[in-house]
Amino acid sequence: MSYKVFLVEDEVTTREGIRDNVDWHSVGFELCGEASDGEVALPQIEIIQPDVLITDIKMPFMDGLQLCRIIRQHWAWMKIIIISGYNDFQYAQSAIKLGVSEYVLKPVSVQDLQTILARMAFILDQEKVERAHLKQLSRQVQDTLQLQREKFLLRLLTGGESAVSAIEQGQELGLNLMAPCYQVYVLSVHLSASSRPLPYETAQQVENIINGVIGGNPWVLLTRVGPGQFVFLFKAESMEQIEQESAFLAELVREEIEKSTDCSVALGAGSPQRRLGDLYHSFAQAWMLAESGPAAPPAEEIKKADPSQLFQFLQHGNIEELDAFFDAVYRPLIEPPTPSGLMLHYLLIDATLATAKFLSELGGNVGQLSDSILTTGESISPATPDQFKNRLQKLAETAFAFRDSLAKTDRSSIIQAARAYIAAHYTDPNLSLAEVAAHVHFSPNHFSVVFSEETGSTFKDYLTQLRIEQAKKLLRMSHCKCSEVACQVGYNDPHYFSLIFRKKTGLTPQQYRTKT
Repeated sequence: MSYKVFLVEDEVTTREGIRDNVDWHSVGFELCGEASDGEVALPQIEIIQPDVLITDIKMPFMDGLQLCRIIRQHWAWMKIIIISGYNDFQYAQSAIKLGVSEYVLKPVSVQDLQTILARMAFILDQEKVERAHLKQLSRQVQDTLQLQREKFLLRLLTGGESAVSAIEQGQELGLNLMAPCYQVYVLSVHLSASSRPLPYETAQQVENIINGVIGGNPWVLLTRVGPGQFVFLFKAESMEQIEQESAFLAELVREEIEKSTDCSVALGAGSPQRRLGDLYHSFAQAWMLAESGPAAPPAEEIKKADPSQLFQFLQHGNIEELDAFFDAVYRPLIEPPTPSGLMLHYLLIDATLATAKFLSELGGNVGQLSDSILTTGESISPATPDQFKNRLQKLAETAFAFRDSLAKTDRSSIIQAARAYIAAHYTDPNLSLAEVAAHVHFSPNHFSVVFSEETGSTFKDYLTQLRIEQAKKLLRMSHCKCSEVACQVGYNDPHYFSLIFRKKTGLTPQQYRTKT
């Protein structure tokens, strides 16, 4: 591939000599234009966008240095070769400041100019490789970030994140979760008149359509559950607004997909919720409705168990008490006469998500539960009350096994490891509870509870106190400025550091230094 070069020279003989005698193609270039001064050259350069500009310095109307300044402002990447008849240090110094690649004195031989151009072609080749590498790295980073966002949203929707942890992690991933109310929609796309899964090309087309409709909308978050299965988390300022706008956007997505592809779309809408911690209810309803289609009852008519009852049972019960718990809580919902498969399916989803939330709050991994509940098919859909009870027993056994294993965990060693990590990283202004929790392999919510119980202090108070104690040492034992002390103990803002220091000690940092 040839690079483009543009020539600006007011001396006709010199310009024609360079134009006609340089073997441009042999050094990887194509002469794409020429001009007698900068003013004439600029409009052509704007259109042609050459890779290299060769220009004289002294020219009428607009000289070479003026042209170079404009080039640097608008096309900073362009390489510039100056050919000048003036051996003047001031000219050369100005050229260096403008980032000129080569400064050559006239007369310049054709061979010398070709050597310079060959060097420019090599540099351009290297930059091209670097740009491709950076582009690939950027794409990999974006793909990783997108995957992290989708996994996080799935954990949130399946009850695997507390509200506080969700908001904090969402901010780290560039997702704003804060809103007065929420609603979940599940969209299931299938090939019309076929039970086969969506081909890759069709799935990509569907995803492009969805992004075209809702892309960039800050009030809609999207995650994928499987090929052709998408979950929308809608946010809004009021219940009335969310029900209207989410329904409108979901229907618009359905219409666009069915109009542009040979696919049919099933939509499921969960009930609006005011709390992030209740999103799993909306998700469970939306999932069942999307998978069951028109045969499913409206979301508001679906019976459900009180999740607090299952939570209490998982916290304090045991497997021998399951029969009594099932008879008291679930049997009235499914008998008599004969419960529908849809109702049993929903109750199983609801129980699974509630169990996932319970495990998450204890610091457990909800991945396996999430995978099972998000696997469609007859194998996970109980057809009878006994089958539902068997599934409930498996969920309870999983929860009890993890709950009871915590009693065997040496909590003090975990807190000791957390304290050591905090001591090693307290100077980092971005140190967070989530980061320390990840280091000791706990969920943020469970780590917060355990840390408070074991230390008698919240994570934030513990970190603040550690930083203040370290600041006291620096103020007593060093001559660092107060702003430098603030930076060394993890505060970017010296004013905020001073406020916190005074709140904890009753003195400003300067007063403390003077008194001690």
